[in-house]
Amino acid sequence: MEKELYVKKETEKYIRQISRIFFGLYLLLLVYLMFFAEEWGRSMLEGDYRYNLMPFREIMRYLRYYRQIGPWRVFWNLCGNIICFIPYGALLPAMRRKKMGFLKVALLSFELTLFIEISQLILRVGSCDVDDMLLNTLGGCMGYGIYRLVFRKKEMRLYEKTI
Repeated sequence: MEKELYVKKETEKYIRQISRIFFGLYLLLLVYLMFFAEEWGRSMLEGDYRYNLMPFREIMRYLRYYRQIGPWRVFWNLCGNIICFIPYGALLPAMRRKKMGFLKVALLSFELTLFIEISQLILRVGSCDVDDMLLNTLGGCMGYGIYRLVFRKKEMRLYEKTI
């Protein structure tokens, strides 16, 4: 039993270390995509300020003009914002020794998104959009949900072994 606990602690430590590496790589990729990916219209200090401060305005516009905008662009704008933050919500609690709750992950997802959106506004890169904040936060929450499903499955297996 003592050996099993040692193996479990070593495995958890290894998972935390790997999660930290992936988290660092994820943040580098996120910074690139949000600020430097020219194929996504990201170039520093060019163009007009573009911003949306009205919740659901851009989401509804994308859905309303789906045919004119094109399905691929609609998918990338709506689902891409969610998908891009799923790793954040999953890796954040995986890196920590102490448990992290849903509200903390949601708040940290929102804070990071707010920082990105304000930075985009100040640097005039991309567009500052409150809808992106909503979608990114949703993605972080979904990532946490995926983390919990995996973690819960692991807890259930451990519980079954002790019975």
